[in-house]
This record gives sequence, C-alpha cells and structure tokens, in this order.
Amino acid sequence: MALLVHLKTVSELRGRSDRIAKVTFRGQAFYSRVLENCEDVADFDETFRWPVASSIDSNEILEIQIFNYSKVFSNKLIGTFRMVLQRVVEEKHVEVTDTLMDDNNAVIKTVLCVEVRYQATDGTVGSWDDGDFLGDESFHEEEKDSQETDGLLPGSRPSCRTPGEKSFRRAGRSVFSAMKLGKNRPHKEEPQRQDEPAVLEMEDLDRLAIRLGDGLDPDSMSLASVTALTTNVSNKRSKPDIKMEPCAGRPMDFQVSVTVIEARQLVGLNMDPVVCVEVGDDKKYTSMKESTNCPYYNEYFVFDFHVSPDVMFDKIIKISVIHSKNLLRSGTLVGSFKMDVGTVYSQPEHQFHHKWAMLSDPDDISAGLKGYVKCDVAVVGKGDNIKTPHKANETEEDDIEGNLLLPEGVPPERQWARFYVKIYRAEGLPRMNTSLMANVKKAFIGENKDLVDPYVQVFFAGQKGKTSVQKSSYEPLWNEQVVFTDLFPPLCKRVKVQIRDSDKVNDVAIGTHFIDLRKISNDGDKGFLPTLGPAWVNMYGSTRNYTLLDEHQDLNEGLGEGVSFRARLMLGLAVEILDTSNPELTSSTEVQVEPATPVSESCTGKMEEFFLFGAFLEASMIDRKNGDKPITFEVTIGNYGNEVDGLSRPQRPRPRKEPGDEEEVDLIQNSSEDEADEGGDLASVSSTPPMRPQITDRNYFHLPYLDRKPCIYIKSWWLDQRRRLYNANIMDHIADKLEEGLNDVQEMIKTEKSYPERRLRGVLEELSCGCYRFLSLADKDQGHASRTRLDRERLKSCLRELESMGQQAKTLRAQVKKHTVRDKLRLCQNFLQQLRFLADEPQHSVPDVFIWMLSNNKRVAYARVPSKDLLFSAVEQELGKDCAKVKTLFLKLPGKRGFGSAGWTVQAKLELYLWLGLSKHRKDFLCGLPCGFEEVKAAQGLGLHSFPPISLVYTKKQAFQLRAHMYQARSLFAADSSGLSDPFARVFFINQSQCTEVLNETLCPTWDQMLVFDNLELYGEAHELRDDPPIIVIEIYDQDTMGKTDFMGRTFAKPLVKMADEAYCPPRFPPQLEYFQIYRGAATAGDLLAAFELLQIGPAGKADLPPISGPVDMDRGPIMPVPVGIRPVLSKYRIEVLFWGLRDLKRVNLAQVDRPRVDIECAGKGVQSSLIHNYKKNPNFSTLVKWFEVDLPENELLHPPLNIRVVDCRAFGRYTLVGSHAVSSLRRFIYRPPDRSAPSRNTVVRLLRDGRVLCYRGPSSHPAGEVVVNMELEAPVKKLETVVKLGATSDAVIKVDVADEEKEKNKKKKKKGSSEEPEEEPDESMLDWWSKYFASIDTMKEQLRQQETSGTDLEEKEEVDNTEGLKGQMKGKEKAKAGKEEKKKRTQSPGTGQGSEAPEKKKPKIDELKVYPKELESEFDNFEDWLHTFNLLRGKTGDDEDGCTEEERIVGRFKGSLCMYKVPLPEDVSREAGYDPTYGMFQGIPSNDPINVLVRVYVVRATDLHPADINGKADPYIAIRLGKTDIRDKENYISKQLNPVFGKSFDIEASFPMESMLTVAVYDWDLVGTDDLIGETKIDLENRFYSKHRATCGIAQTYSLHGYNIWRDPMKPSQILTRLCKEGKVDGPHFGPPGRVKVSNHVFTGPSEIEDENGQRKPTEEHVALCALRHWEDMPRVGCRLVPEHVETRPLLNPDKPGIEQGRLELWVDMFPMDMPAPGTPLDISPRKPKKYELRVIVWNTDEVVLEDDDFFTGEKSSDIFVRGWLKGQQEDKQDTDVHYHSLTGEGNFNWRYLFPFDYLAAEEKIVISKKESMFSWDETEYKIPARLTLQIWDADHFSADDFLGAIELDLNRFPRGAKTAKQCTMEMALGEVDVPLVSIFKQKRVKGWWPLLARNENDEFELTGKVEAELHLLTAEEAEKNPVGLARNEPDPLEKPNRPDTAFVWFLNPLKSIKYLVCTRYKWLIVKVVLALLGLLLLALFLYSLPGYTVKKLLGA
Repeated sequence: MALLVHLKTVSELRGRSDRIAKVTFRGQAFYSRVLENCEDVADFDETFRWPVASSIDSNEILEIQIFNYSKVFSNKLIGTFRMVLQRVVEEKHVEVTDTLMDDNNAVIKTVLCVEVRYQATDGTVGSWDDGDFLGDESFHEEEKDSQETDGLLPGSRPSCRTPGEKSFRRAGRSVFSAMKLGKNRPHKEEPQRQDEPAVLEMEDLDRLAIRLGDGLDPDSMSLASVTALTTNVSNKRSKPDIKMEPCAGRPMDFQVSVTVIEARQLVGLNMDPVVCVEVGDDKKYTSMKESTNCPYYNEYFVFDFHVSPDVMFDKIIKISVIHSKNLLRSGTLVGSFKMDVGTVYSQPEHQFHHKWAMLSDPDDISAGLKGYVKCDVAVVGKGDNIKTPHKANETEEDDIEGNLLLPEGVPPERQWARFYVKIYRAEGLPRMNTSLMANVKKAFIGENKDLVDPYVQVFFAGQKGKTSVQKSSYEPLWNEQVVFTDLFPPLCKRVKVQIRDSDKVNDVAIGTHFIDLRKISNDGDKGFLPTLGPAWVNMYGSTRNYTLLDEHQDLNEGLGEGVSFRARLMLGLAVEILDTSNPELTSSTEVQVEPATPVSESCTGKMEEFFLFGAFLEASMIDRKNGDKPITFEVTIGNYGNEVDGLSRPQRPRPRKEPGDEEEVDLIQNSSEDEADEGGDLASVSSTPPMRPQITDRNYFHLPYLDRKPCIYIKSWWLDQRRRLYNANIMDHIADKLEEGLNDVQEMIKTEKSYPERRLRGVLEELSCGCYRFLSLADKDQGHASRTRLDRERLKSCLRELESMGQQAKTLRAQVKKHTVRDKLRLCQNFLQQLRFLADEPQHSVPDVFIWMLSNNKRVAYARVPSKDLLFSAVEQELGKDCAKVKTLFLKLPGKRGFGSAGWTVQAKLELYLWLGLSKHRKDFLCGLPCGFEEVKAAQGLGLHSFPPISLVYTKKQAFQLRAHMYQARSLFAADSSGLSDPFARVFFINQSQCTEVLNETLCPTWDQMLVFDNLELYGEAHELRDDPPIIVIEIYDQDTMGKTDFMGRTFAKPLVKMADEAYCPPRFPPQLEYFQIYRGAATAGDLLAAFELLQIGPAGKADLPPISGPVDMDRGPIMPVPVGIRPVLSKYRIEVLFWGLRDLKRVNLAQVDRPRVDIECAGKGVQSSLIHNYKKNPNFSTLVKWFEVDLPENELLHPPLNIRVVDCRAFGRYTLVGSHAVSSLRRFIYRPPDRSAPSRNTVVRLLRDGRVLCYRGPSSHPAGEVVVNMELEAPVKKLETVVKLGATSDAVIKVDVADEEKEKNKKKKKKGSSEEPEEEPDESMLDWWSKYFASIDTMKEQLRQQETSGTDLEEKEEVDNTEGLKGQMKGKEKAKAGKEEKKKRTQSPGTGQGSEAPEKKKPKIDELKVYPKELESEFDNFEDWLHTFNLLRGKTGDDEDGCTEEERIVGRFKGSLCMYKVPLPEDVSREAGYDPTYGMFQGIPSNDPINVLVRVYVVRATDLHPADINGKADPYIAIRLGKTDIRDKENYISKQLNPVFGKSFDIEASFPMESMLTVAVYDWDLVGTDDLIGETKIDLENRFYSKHRATCGIAQTYSLHGYNIWRDPMKPSQILTRLCKEGKVDGPHFGPPGRVKVSNHVFTGPSEIEDENGQRKPTEEHVALCALRHWEDMPRVGCRLVPEHVETRPLLNPDKPGIEQGRLELWVDMFPMDMPAPGTPLDISPRKPKKYELRVIVWNTDEVVLEDDDFFTGEKSSDIFVRGWLKGQQEDKQDTDVHYHSLTGEGNFNWRYLFPFDYLAAEEKIVISKKESMFSWDETEYKIPARLTLQIWDADHFSADDFLGAIELDLNRFPRGAKTAKQCTMEMALGEVDVPLVSIFKQKRVKGWWPLLARNENDEFELTGKVEAELHLLTAEEAEKNPVGLARNEPDPLEKPNRPDTAFVWFLNPLKSIKYLVCTRYKWLIVKVVLALLGLLLLALFLYSLPGYTVKKLLGA
C-alpha cells in the first residue's frame, strides 16, 4: 500500500526567489529540491511516496506548503494547500489544480497543480498510463513488488533496476560528518553562498540532498551538513568505525574505601556489636563496642583491586553487624546490607557520603528493620577525582530517614521480593571434551554421545544457584527455575547467567550472559517490575574448536567481546513482591531451585528462514605477520556457516537428511556446487575460496580480487522476532542522526564557525521529528502471539519516553540562543545516552554475524557485526544501518591478544557488502552493490533469478589518479626515548600504498608533500564512484635506526572526486586542507592536516588532468610540495619569547645537566635562549626577551605547533637533548590589541555582584566617572533603595546609602554591653584561630548548599537588558551565588531579617577566612598570569601496559611565556607611557635575579589518609622538603589516626630560583623498619611569589592589631595598595578625608578608626586601603583578584599508586622576601587542647520500672532494680548503683552519685579519650567521640545473668529537659515526638528531672520500661577540685541513705526478716486459723487416742 503524490507546478508566484516545497502526510514530511532564482512559475515535477501500513481513512489530510528558501534565515511560507483524501480513496487517482491559502487562511493568487494516487492493499490502482510519471522508471517495477505483501511488513521498497541502469535510493542515515570524512568546506576565497547550490545542482543529487532533511526546515540544515550529505549521497557505503578499541576486559586499578561511622537502633538487648565490611571476597572488621545498641566507630577501611571494570562493578559490598564475636565464636548476625560496586560508582562523585545503611536479616525476611549503620562508601578508578565533602563538626541532628544509603529514586521502604530466573533449554552448545574418549567408547560400546554435560549457574546479589546437570546433550532441556529472595528494588544491577560444562576435574564456562535489570524494568510511575522472556539469548565467547587449554576462556566468562557464537539459552525472569505478613512464607533467603512449567515451542515466535548474503569487494592491509599462505574468509551466523561443528547444527524445522554426518557437511562447505533441492533450495557457501596474498608494501599484503569478487550466502532458521530489532533500529537511526548533528555543532563551536545555534536548532527539530516518526512506526504487530510481557511493556515505555523526548526537543529548540548553545548541547547529550540505552534490546533474536580470516586454515582475526545492523526492512527507518551497503571492516585479534599495541595494528581491511533478511524478501539482496557487474552462479542456479551468485564479475571499471596532499601533523605520539619521534605517514588506497618522507626528531612534522597514486582501477559505475569513493587509510609510523617502524596512529579520509567531464574549478576544487583526528587504539594521538582528491582519467588519458603545479622541490629530491591553491595563505607574525629559567632538570644518560639552553622553533624558524653557564648556581636566563618572525597561515586553526627543546651543551661542541615540549595551540598566546571603544560594563556588574554596592548618579554627590565603594559592613541589602543608571562614560558611580536607624543599630551593637543578644559578640579572649576556621568551614558548606539551589536562577537573568540586569543581579544577592564572590559572604546577624538566612542558631560574628576545597592553583589558573610553566618530556608516551604515565616522562620544566602578533602592530600600542622596547610585549616584569625568601608553611590537618598499618590505621607525621632543607617532624607523630589534626607551622629559608619546589609529605611512623610514605603534594612557590594575584600572604578580611585575627603581613594594607598602584602605573592612592581613599576613578569608603589592645581608638587609613585591595579586581586594566587569607586543601599522591588520592592535606603557605621588614611571629594554630570536666550524676529514684521476677514464695511480680551509667566510649568505666531489692511497684530509691571525669573539645563537641588499643600497643590512641551519657536499668539476678530492662542515651549538647514529676515523664520525650525544650549541660551546668527509659519489645517497637529521676551537674576540673564529692554515698558531701520500704532486702541473707515480712504480714489470720484448727485436731486426736482406754476402764469399772 502506498500513497503517491506527483507535484507538478506552482504558478502565479510573486517576485523572484529560490522556492522549495514541503509535502506532509501522517506527520511525515518530504522536501522537494530547491528551484533557484525562479520567477512566477516553479516547475517542481517531483514524486513523493509514502508506504502506508494501515488503509487510508477518507478524512485524512494531505498538506503541501510552498516556501521561499533561504540558506541563512528560516524559510518564508508563501502558501499552503490542504486536501482531504476522500476522493482519492474512492477513485484511487485524482488530479487537482487549486489556489493556496496564506497564514490567515485567506486565498492567494498562487496556483498549484498536483496529482495524487493511492495504491491499495489489493493491488488495485487507478488506471495507469505509461506517460504519467515520465522519467521515473522505478515506479513500474515497484508495482510488481508491491503485489506480494508480507503479513508482517507493510509497505515495500523500490527494487534495484538492472545493474547497468542508473540507480539511486533516498540517501540513508550514515554520513561521515561526525568523522569529518571529507566535508567539503566552502572555499576560503569564495563567498559562502556559492557553495551550496553548486553542490546541489548535479541533477541526480538535488532532490535527494534536500529530501534527506525529512522534516528539517532547511534553515536548520547547516552548510556543513548539506555538503557532507552530498559527499556521501549514493550511500552505498556505511561508515567505518575509526577507533580500533581493544576489547573491554583489560584490568585496571580500583580502590573501594568504606568508613563505618556509627550504628543506631540495633535490635537486640545489651549487645556487643562489630561491623563487618565485605567487598567481593575480602572481609574487614571494626573493633567491638561493649553493651550498646548505638556504637560509635569512625573506622576507615580500604580495599584495593586490579581487575577489569566489568568484574569490579559486579562485586558486592556487604555491610553486616555481628553480635558478640570473639576469637572462639563467630558471633550471631544482627542484620546486613548489600549493594554492588557499580551502584556506588554510578553515583555523583562515585560515592555516598554520611549515609545510613538499613540492615535487614537475610534469614528472617518477616522480621523487618534491624538497625542502621552510618557510613561513607567511595569507589575510585585510576584517574577519578573524588571530591570529599568537607568534614567539619557534624552538628546538624542526624535525620536518618532523609539520608539513607540508597541511590536517587529508590524508595526508603524496600520490600522483599522473589526473583525467579527460569531456565528452559539451550541449543547449539559447542563440544567441550576431546573426541578421543568418545571414539574409544564408540568403538567398544557403539554409542555416539554428545560431548558436553551442561548446567546453568545464575549469580545475583552475591548469591548463586545452579540447575541440574544434563548429561551428554548439545540441546539440553531443563525447565527449572532458580529463585532468589532479595529486597526490591535490588541495589545490584546485573544478573549473570552462565552455561557451564560439568567435569570431574573442573567445571568450565561455556558462555555467559548478563541481564541488566535496568533494561528489563522501569521505575517510573507507569513502570513495570523486571520481566523477561521466555526468550532466547545468545552467548558469545571463544572459538568453537575444542582445545584443552583455551587461551580465550575469559571470553566465555563474559570478560571482553566474544569472538564466536557459543550457544543460545532460552530463559525467562519474573519478580514477585512478597507479603511478609503471610505466615506460610518461608522466611529464609537461601537460593532455591524448583521445576518450572515448560513453555510451548511457539511462544518465542515462528521459525523463519533467513538469508544472509555477502560479497567481498576488497581485502587489503593484511598484516604481513600472518604469512603468505592462502587466505580464506569465513562468515558465520550462529552455528550456520561454521566449519568446526558439523555436530551441533540447530534443528531445522523442515524435512531434510540427518545433519550428523560430518563428511557431508564438509563437502557442502568447501564445494561451491549447491545441491538443487526441491523448489530451488540451496545449500550455504560460507567461506571464500583460498587465495594467496600479494605484497602491498613492507607491512601489508592484499588479495588480488581485481574484477572477480567472491560471494558467500548462508541460509539459517531463527525465530522471527524482527519487530524487536526494527524498533531498536529506528531508535538507533534517531540516535545516529542526533550524534552526528551534535558532533557537527561541537565542531562548529570548536572551529568558531558562525551560527552553531542554528545547526543545533536543526538537530533538535530533526530529533523531535524522528521521535514522532517512531510513534507512528513502532506500534505495529501488536497482536503478535510471541510477544512477551517485556516486549509490550518496553514498547509502552519507549513510546512514552520518545514522546516526551520529542516534546522536550521542541521546547529546547525554542530556547537555544547564542549564549546557551553549550548548556543545551549538554542536555542533548543526555538525550543521546537515553536513546542508546532504550535501543539496546535485552531479548535477542538473530545472533551476530562473525567474519573470520583464516590463514592456512588457522583462525587469525575477526570482526563482529550486530545482526540488527544488517537486517532488511521495507520501511526505511527500520532498515539496519549497514544493510545492503558496502561496509569497511577492520579485522582485529581475538581476546587478550588484542590488548595493547597488538590491538592497534589492522589485521586486515575488508570492503564487504552484506544483506540479511527473510528468504522470501531476498529479491533485492543485490540492490546496494556498486553497479556494473554480472553474476556468476553455481551450476544448479543458472536459470533461477533469485539464486545467489558465487561471485560477481565487474565489467565496468574506471581509471583514476589519487593525489594526497599531506601538509602536516601535530601532537603526535612520542615513540622514542628522547621524547620525540621520527614520523612518516603511509597512505593506503585500495591496494596501493605510498609513504611521505621521514622527518627526524619532531612531534609536529610539516611534510608539505603531495603523493600521487597512478593507475588506480575502481570497479563500478562512474557516477557512483563520484559520490561514494572508497576510503583512504592513513597510518603514521615512527622510523627507527634499526629499520623497525613503530605504529603511532591511524585515521581515515574520503577523497573529493572529480569526474572526467567536470571542470577543475571552484567551489569544489581545489580541495581545502582539513584536520583528521588520529587514533591509536581507542585513544586520540594527534591530528593530521591534509586534503585528498581523486581525479578520473578520461579517454584522453592524463593530459586532461589538472597540471601538477609547483616545481619538484630541488632540495628534497623528487618530492612534490602541496600545490599553491591548496596550501594555506600565509602572513607575517612576530613571536616574542620570555625566557625566565629552567627547573628540576633530571640527569641525561647519568650525567647532570650543567649548561642548558632552550631552542624555540615554529614553522621552520626559531630563536635560541642565552646559555645558562652554571645550572646549579643560577638556573635563570640572563637575557629575558627575544623574538623571531615567521610566516604562519591566516587561519588560526591551521597554525603549526611551537616546539620548545632544551639541550645541554657539552664539551667539544656536542650537545644532547634534555627534553621537549610542543605547544599545540598558540591561540592563548596571541596578543589582540584592546578594543578601546567598548565600555567596561563588566566592572559594574562585578561590583554589583558583591552585593552591597548600588549605582546612583546623584547630581551633587560625586563627579561623573567615579566608582564609590562603601565598606559599611552591617548594611543589609534589603533596606536599600536600588537605583541603577549607567552614565555616558564607561564607568559607573556607585554609592551606598544606609538607612539611619540602621546606623543607630550598628552603633548600639558595637557597645559591648548589649544585653538582648548575649551570643552576638563572643568574648574576644575565647576566640582563637580555630574558631575562625570552623566558622569558615560552616560558611563554605552553606555556600555549597546555596550554590546547588540557586544554580537554576541564573539563566533567565542573563537575558534581561542592561538596567534590568543590574537590578536582577541585586536581587540575586539573596540567593548569593557563592563562587562568584571573592570575599566571604558575611552571615548576617539575626536582626537583619534576610529571608534566606534566618538562622536557627544565632551565629556569632567571627572574622572568617576562605577555605578552598581544592588547590589554590586551580582557583587562580595555576598562577600563570604572566609566567607559564611548560613540562619538558622525554621517553616514550606510555601505553597502558608499560604504565609509563605523563608524570614519569617529565624531565624538567621550562618557565617562560610567549606572545605572538601580526606584524606590524597598530600604532597606539607602543606609545603607552614607560614602554621599554627591549621587553616588547612583556612590560613591567620583575627581575629574575636570585632572591632570598622566608617560607612559612602552616599545616592544619589531614583527612581520609590511606591506612598504612595492619590495623587499618596510620601514625602520621609531617615531612617538608624545600631545596636542601628537609624537616621531618617525626617525634610529633599522631598515633593511630587517619584524620590527624597537626596544627603546626614550619619556617624555612629558601632562595629562589634554586629552591622553589616545596614538597609537603605525610609519612607513617613505624617503630621498626623505615617509615612509609602515605602521600605527598608539591607546590611551585616561584609562580606564586611572582604572580600578580599576590599569593605571598593572603589578604585578610578585616584589619586588626591584636587578637586571633591579627594582621600577618609585614606590609600594612596602605603600603600594599601604594605598591600595587606604583607597579601598575595607576593614579593613586589618594587618602582623605578620613575613611575615604581614591584609586584611579574608584572611591572607597569605610571606618576610619581602630582599637588597639588597650581599647584606645586611634585614626587609621588601613580599613579603606583594605577595602580597595579587596576590590582590586575591579580596577581597569591592571585589576586582578588578590589571594585572600585562606586554607587550601591539597590531594596527597603516592608515586606507587599513580592517580589515586591517598588523602587530603589542609595547609597554607606564606612567603616573605628577606629584604623587606621581618614578619611577626607565626600564628598559633596548635590543636585545641581538650578541657577537663567532671560530670556528676546523682540517681535519686526510679519509677514504673517493669517487674521481671516472680516471687519464690508468693508468686508476686517484683524486680531487683539497679541503675548503670557511663559516658559513651568509656564503657569499661561504667558505674552501678546498689540494688533496690524486691521492688513491688517499680519504684526504686537510690541517692547514688556517679563521677565521670572527661576531656572535652568544645569546638567539635566531642569527648577526647586516649587509651591503649591492646596490651601490645606501643602508645595510646586518641579517639574523639560524641558526648553522650547512657543510663540503663537492670534487674539483678544472683544465679543467672542480670536482665536488661531499659535505657536512655542523652546527648550532653542537646537532650530533652527532664520532666518535673514522674507522671509528666512520657516515652515521647525520648523519641522526640513531643516538643520538649532541648538543653545543653555545657550551658545549663545543672539539670534535674525525670527521664523515660525505653527498650524494644518482640515486635521491635519501643516501649516504656521505667523512669529515672536524676540530677546532672557539670564542673570544670578546677571547680571539682575545689569542692570535691564522694562516689556513691561516700564522704565528702555524702548523700543520705535512701528511705526504702522494709520489703527491700534479699531473702536468703536475712531468713528471719523474710519470715517476719513474708509470713507475718501476709498470713497472720491464716496462721491463727491454722493454729486453732491444729489445736482442734490435736484435741480430737488425743480424744480418739485416749477413748478406748477410758472406755475399757469404765467398762471394767476400774
């Protein structure tokens, strides 16, 4: 079905313009070609065709728009024609002539003539006339195809015409623009407009080029893209991949660091917890903490690994808490938490910082939460930079729920889930045992077995399960499921499924597949749980021929790219969320294996016959190492076509002979005779006939195919799941287009082309069109029976994602402005990643195609092509990108052999044509081949049209000449030990190669050479070769003296083709030079500047070719230079060089460098420095500035590099090279004269950013042109009136007006006795340097937080105009963008009412410094403001395997600078006052004579040091080296600390330049043996000393004469200001009246008085001078930021572990020249000593304690209560009260006093404990622990362990105030659920009250188990000494005995008492009654006893 629209003419147009038409149907648009300079009639005469999937509805609409076309601006719409297709549907053919409508739907005169026909399903079409569509023969044949409709694939495609005819299709997607393969850049001399029409005029191409832009409005198609498209327009070739990537799987260094800080809410009573950290198989344990549920550890663990990234990211990090583990028992697991390393690595900064891991019990999933562990987890690979968030005092209350250790987007309540991995069956397994045994068995028993015993093993989240073993089966059937139980969503990304072969000795993997859970689930609100299959997945690995020791076994384990098909496995995956409350649930998480229900055959799709065809057009660049034995190429898809296994062919669903017989299979493979089965069936031919290679040159062979090209074809049977691949292809197409467009935009930005934003808009337009097209195409085959749930869900989510992406692209397009291009480009990169992620299909269908090269039947090299790239579809967007195209393939070595340098060499280069599709679609399989061939078929296929040929014979061939203009290369790879190379280039084209000459000792060769290749024969049609020539490969080599050559890199190019009938004239010729990126492996290795042209030799022979102009170079022999039209236009430049000095030169060949000299060379000219006569004495040059003139290209991008070489002059005129440096881009050194006319608006803006400065142009206040800066600090911004006007002059007038009452307030504040805010002005004597430091760190954190929130507000503001902009900036102050401000933003006092800063804690005013979380250099651009440092390199550039890094190649540093400018300079430059001609452009630089300096290094502290001892700690101390001085502070090492606070300063005298590199190292002290280096940092002091930023001594924030903030610099601010003005030739400073200074045209005001230490006030100018210094960057011309008072954070590095940070060091350096006044004494920054305190706790009473015991006699409930207390970290000093026995009510009376002495650091709110870790420890370790008091109540038992009843932990800095009475004391107080005021014992000193005691019940909830009345009293050690008290109830100051009830005693110690109490009180009456009853009974008994006697007596009458 198709809709055809023939657009004939448009008439009655107005004016004269270029016209273009856009025809749209169902959202898909086509563009016509552009008709140039057309007047009133536009004769388009073009046909457009839409393949239609569903029948056209009669109310659908066709729309045609006609535009005036413009290249630069967007097109202007002339009118629109819309037509409802009702008549077309009925009549199938309609011709219409009608007028157009304009934008407002008004009819205009213009008339359009169009013909529409609809070709319906049944093949009926309106009556056809041959004359209808003249000139478009393809449509006649099209009809024939379309009759055969395939149920799955709607629409069809034009078939290829007979080979000789002209053929072209719509150009496809792949364009070389991303690789810059021959974009025709417009010629420089031509105006830019010329280019495009000229390219587009060629009649075949015009319609294609524009139509290519489906949906692009031509405004958005940049020039580059149009020309690039046209260069590649016939598109018979697809794009080669330039990076020869060695397979992944190479091992790297990784480091996992875990800090366990503390645990909370652990479930269990009175436990002794240990935390175990496990990464992969390594375990490490923390120390044990006794009897606590919230232990505090703060222990740091590091795990080092050297494995490949894939293995690393699958390792599991497991954090578990174990209860009471000791030497004898392993302890019981409380709970554990696990996640994989990949999850951590994918976090921002690769880390989680201070997050809480939730513990759960893997053995009991119904149990719920088991507690939390707070930890930091970070994963560092080599070269990753981890920014550690600044560690300061953690004051904020820990919000556990808000800081869980979970990635973004994972819900905190994770549920348990079952993961069912269902393993159904496998097929195509390789043979895994030798056939020797099998043959023996066969001989004896006669059985023939399959030689493999497979089973499947599944790994997930650190657990593994395996299925049963199926003995001897190539097609095993399991139907089993492996069940994992884990929390959902799991924190492990991948499930690893491996088929293994069971073997008695050791099991080996057959193949591995990874299931990425992110690809089979979606966590959005419309998402779905992970689901997969049932579907087949393909496994790849090593080659299939069995060997005992498989060198590629790693590939079968899933490491690296598989080189052959191994097997396919049918599996499924489902997830079920568990309901843990269900009692039947098995609560263990053990892996289970159960039978699974088998699935039907058909569920994975219908078996279809696929057909793969390939034609080898060229095989060249075959590595000579492979020998000259015959070579053959084998193509396989799955096991089809594979020569090794005749045995395991997949079963084919058709009647055929048993395939078991190997000989028959061999016969098929090797003969080219196909058996003609019934129905013209054919067998496969999978390999080319063997052929001996011929020599191309000394490195490579080629195969002489000439005009006879061998073909292969393979029939194979697969389940038909093409829809999956089609959808992936559509997304890949969109992504490729996007990537190419983005590369274009980046290229345009990089080369500073105009209008990159237009191109980006075009790219976005294209993206949104592509997304909408996907929506219309992807939704087909919904009812397909074999679609799995994942197919449906994935489709839904892809549709949703692409729809939203289309929308976003649309909105983004509108936002692209010139200045936002870069930001938007980044957003587009995200789109690209997302598209690539979506396009990766997790359920495979057809396996990938492998092409192997066999030399003498040995497998040598391979290439792998994904089958989806080759898949045919009738719908263009679904077509694979390499289907029916000629693909250039580079074969590579398999597996580990391809690592390193072996992987960079090309094993062979193939030009290969491939086509894969269903057999029934195979009519067109030759349509993409270059035309001009005849098919040679096998005997039985002769008559059959669809029978594939076994070779093609080309009848048409063209003769060409190639001219390669090799101009120069730059930034090449250093291949020799001298650090240079001797490069030459080798150019390959088809089967010829030529070399340029070798240039010695350079990394930037300018060959300037033309290579001419004659007699090139190319096969095929001339016009096709014009559009799509083969590619040229250029390889760069290093020539060695021994004649060996080293490979240095490779790049590709496409030549510009000129046919014999074209003229050699602009705009296409001569070609332009352009840069090609050179790659070495996957790394870039420089650029090549060259141009290539391919000229057809016509019938007249070479005489017609353009003459080779230019003489043959006489000096260089027969070498032809690049001709004049191509080489760049040159102009004269002068390069001035500042020679300062050389530093750190290493020995050369064991001899020291003594008399070095520097040679500078650029483009063949150069200059030499003066000689340094004695390098040791003075390494600086005597002559500072020299210059030379040189001819350089006008175009700055083509400037050659500048080479710096240092040579050492030895005796007898010899000299040796020390090292060299190539400055690859001179652009940063180009001097551009200042543009005098532009106003300096930025100064105004900068001032305004400062936040308290306003513009106001008052008539009276200041003369115009002054900038006034006020330093009245307390002025809050809100109160000021904002008036901003910019004067006519270039400067602004800035005045600050402070409201009057505000001034009053400030005065009041300054009075010390201000009562309302006692915290506002802290006592000066209390403050020290550390107060300042911690306050600064808080501010830094606050700023970082604000930066995150305010980052978004900036963009809109930029677009506001000038005045608005300034106001906007002012308002922006509230959200102050911290990084922009140079001075710290003061935290405003609470009274100022600044909304954003209403502080919860009142923040005292403390002067602050600037804490830089990185090195000072990175903040101030390496202090290279005028003095640059160039690293001198020597030795080869490192490859990964020799591990030689850039650092190790540095042999010294050259200090100096460059300045280049066009000669002559403009007049006004040299006229400035004081211009010294000898210094040229380098005016005002200091002298470089030696100078003595006092260097003062302050080391504050180190954080996160790498552990150096076995116990996971280190004993760090500081070592400092500068020149000959070496200070080791060994005796002051800090025991067992990874975060030591050093707080020391060191003074060193040094003389620059000899001693200028300062090394500060941290060593680990060892009792025996040498001390180990932990890490070191190097600081170049010289650059700091001479920098204009004045990095000698930081400028403080305020000036004071005494106290903690004393001014450190020997020069006062006014002296510094005067000196800066003098050096910069600035007018000023003019002081006066008091409190005011004028510098240049800026006026600064500020306080005019200062207080000395006695409180006397005296006048001073320093405050205003300091204000001027802090605004120095705003000075015109000379302004720059001055370094503030600061602390910098420097990473510590260890040479043994390059690139991985070993910790960080905080320090700063002051430098004072010795010829100036001496500085004062160093600041005291020694660590604060903890203060000694004593905490007295009196436990008065308890109440409502739960009753635990049953009474021995009476069965009553009672408890024997006692209270235990301790301070956290001092459990061993715990104290117990006496026991209150036998409490019947839960009441206990104690009157018992505990005494806890402790050392406390107020600033950090931590208790400091020093104790020996074990009896073997050498010295005490210092711990810092939060100040927390624990009180517990216990029930005392005599014969068994005491029972724990409840506890409370009080943080002494903030705990709830106790309740007045026991009744008011509730459980909520402790849980923070009621609003109780929090108190601090350090402020209150004495607190008394009732506190609740809690414990957890069986359901793990808190319950109240008692209340305690206690009194806390805190005293300093001195106070405690003055009034001592006794422990318990002892003297002095004894407490009285508690008044306990009489019942409180122990029964077996006081038996009488217990009788008294127990018996008497309770059973008094009972006893009386019993006694009376007993008496009665006694009487009765006596009576009965004596009765007979009496009776006898009576009777006898005695």
